[in-house]
Amino acid sequence: MIENLEIKSSGECTVVDSIVEKEIENSNCITGDTNYLLPRLKESFKKAVSIDIIVAFLMESGVKLLKEELKEVVNKSIPIRILTGNYLNITQPQALYMLKDIMGDKVDLRFYNIPNKSFHPKAYIFEYENGGDLYVGSSNISRSALTSGIEWNYRLNKDKNIDDFNSFKSTFEDLFLNNSTIIDEEEMRKYSESWVRPKVYKHIDNNENISLKKDNNLIELYEPRGAQIEALYELKKRREEGYDKGLVVAATGIGKTYLAAFDSKDYNRILFVAHREEIINQAAVSFKNVRPDKSIGFFYSNDKDNTSDFIFATVQTLGKPEYLNDNYFAKDAFDYIVIDEFHHAAAGNYKNIIDYFQPKFMLGLTATPERLDNKDVFALCDNNVAYEIRLKSAINKGWLVPFRYYGIYDELVNYETIDYKNGKYDNNQLEEALMINKRADLIIGHYNKYKSERALGFCSSRKHAEFMAEYFCSKGIKACAVVSVGSSDCSVDRNEAVNKLGKGEVKVIFSVDMFNEGLDIPSIDLVMFLRPTQSPTVFLQQLGRGLRKYKGKNYLNVLDFIGNYRKANLVPLFLTGEPKNSGGSGAIPVEEEYPEDCFVDFDFRLVDIFKKMEQQGKRLQDIIKEEYYRIKEDLGHRPTRVEFITYIENDIYIRIKNASDKNPLKNYLGFLKDIKELQQDEAELMGTKAEGFINMIERTSMSKTYKMPVLLAFYNEGNLKLSIDEEDIYNSFKNFYAKGSNAVDLLNQKSTKGFKNWNKKQWYKLAKDNPLKFLAKTENKFFYFDKEAYCLNENLEEFKANEAFVKHFKDAVDFRTREYYKNRVENKKK
Repeated sequence: MIENLEIKSSGECTVVDSIVEKEIENSNCITGDTNYLLPRLKESFKKAVSIDIIVAFLMESGVKLLKEELKEVVNKSIPIRILTGNYLNITQPQALYMLKDIMGDKVDLRFYNIPNKSFHPKAYIFEYENGGDLYVGSSNISRSALTSGIEWNYRLNKDKNIDDFNSFKSTFEDLFLNNSTIIDEEEMRKYSESWVRPKVYKHIDNNENISLKKDNNLIELYEPRGAQIEALYELKKRREEGYDKGLVVAATGIGKTYLAAFDSKDYNRILFVAHREEIINQAAVSFKNVRPDKSIGFFYSNDKDNTSDFIFATVQTLGKPEYLNDNYFAKDAFDYIVIDEFHHAAAGNYKNIIDYFQPKFMLGLTATPERLDNKDVFALCDNNVAYEIRLKSAINKGWLVPFRYYGIYDELVNYETIDYKNGKYDNNQLEEALMINKRADLIIGHYNKYKSERALGFCSSRKHAEFMAEYFCSKGIKACAVVSVGSSDCSVDRNEAVNKLGKGEVKVIFSVDMFNEGLDIPSIDLVMFLRPTQSPTVFLQQLGRGLRKYKGKNYLNVLDFIGNYRKANLVPLFLTGEPKNSGGSGAIPVEEEYPEDCFVDFDFRLVDIFKKMEQQGKRLQDIIKEEYYRIKEDLGHRPTRVEFITYIENDIYIRIKNASDKNPLKNYLGFLKDIKELQQDEAELMGTKAEGFINMIERTSMSKTYKMPVLLAFYNEGNLKLSIDEEDIYNSFKNFYAKGSNAVDLLNQKSTKGFKNWNKKQWYKLAKDNPLKFLAKTENKFFYFDKEAYCLNENLEEFKANEAFVKHFKDAVDFRTREYYKNRVENKKK
């Protein structure tokens, strides 16, 4: 008797139907339905000493059915080769990732690579110690093909059909060796990045969802699916490379919380941090489903559990200094930490938590990593973006519904009359301008064009949301406002609003930021942007609220009311769903740049506004200066180099990076002098060897980070040394490369891969052969070798105790390290 498992995707979980098959028939004919291929394959896997598979396509559901057999193949070191097709994108990239994750380099996996030639074979070739079997017919590796579908296959026994068996085998050999592309990690990632869900999937999905006859013995398993499989593979690889932090950028809909639960399976104590109670309560359920044997505790409000295996905490509570100490949690209390909605993480209590704890691994999760309030969250994960699936890719891959976007010209608000300072409009003036009946009539007029059952409207303030809800109600459209503190009869709390929307008691919910993140309402069919949306983060959050798939929902309608507000010309770029190095460009993308099946329509008058804004662009020097003062205003103090590169808008950073003569970070003291921000003690450094030395650090070439621990050895924790010896160099290098993000370069090179077990002489040799040698050669105005010591120019002696010099020395080193992280990620993408 053979027990087989049918695996069927069901939300975040997987439903497994335990089906006991009849004795496998001796017939060589396999015709599908109740006489299907899977049991035959499982039996052959058990006996095989070599396996060759050729199929037109691979699907996640099929690989899952064979997962245990494939693991056993790895354990027994049985050679296995698989040749599949990539024609029309039928093969799912996550199926390739799953195979690679299960089998690693034990599987020789390849694509058939002859273009414009059909590729439809389906054959499974098993060699045994004595004899073998070959199954040939119509079954690809998918659940329906191996189980419930009507698929005809025939078994050829090697002993009884030796000539036919050998003919198939030799043809496979020729195709595999001479007409194939090896699917290594680069090829797999390239395929995934370009993969678009084929139209034919509507038919394939229907077949995959046909259920087998079930008995009543149902077992629920929670397993990775879709993009989660790819993300888990990439996270695993990054940890093998030495990273101790990672960021996953994933659009709404792929199940980021379950992804975290799956990824943390090898860790014992876990901390999950979010900013809303609803999020951590939902997360606790997800983690408990994946790991039911672990104890769950909460740390917020009146709950202060610090002993459970898994702690779910709000950032507002845990981030307080009174809880970040040994009385509650040791620094190494958690093996694995998850920071949800990671785009908030550069601020306040989030940073307190990140700075305090020392986990083995920290995972950041976000749908929108670009800075909220202009904070660079990438830096907090050492620029290690382990996996990305942006809005465009998520729609293209079928994870989200497409949108129909309408950019509506709003001439009723003149934003040029509203005060604008440090990147923001005056709240009171903006509120007053938006809350006029004539504008509300414009909004209702467009709303009524679409037969929406459930809509969200995003407003600029509490009063604006309440005004809109009351106005809609006065026109006979059931609406409510969800705000933190309500004063209107139309105001209700978030849960009540969601319940009313679900029951049809209201048709529109107006809010400020309450629905931007953390709670999904899949049935939303229309969203309205009723305020100026200048941030790509906020824009994509709002758009994402309505993109979840829902029965009967084919697309989302989006109504965006746009006037002449600052950065309005960037909205077309936001809609591409991908980060853009726009450099402030207002050019409207072509149709192909938008996600599949999406429709974008701007009023022609808006196109004129966008062009006008483009023509009014400022000089780069003025943009840099304005950006400096914006960052200073946000921080409340003059930014350091590290803070400047951390908080600068990415499009501006790209522009200064490509215009080094205008890059303030390549001569920060000179920049501060030009804008009259230089302090008196810093002015005394100008024109001296001290200024030249700092500028050398800012500009010295860096293909690796090797120069940084050398400089840190001279820095000596602020007690500057003019000469360093072998012991100083050894300690500085060892400490610097103990950090995962710095260690990546060493782990990725064959000559330095074993650095964790190095002795003092090996560390010193690395320093001597690389940075010390080149610094003494290319920067000999400042460095020289004297007997057994490496020395700085004696003219720097007088600045050893100069606080301004010491401060800028360290800031310049930290800046170059941070810059290196950013550039390393960008270079990896190219």
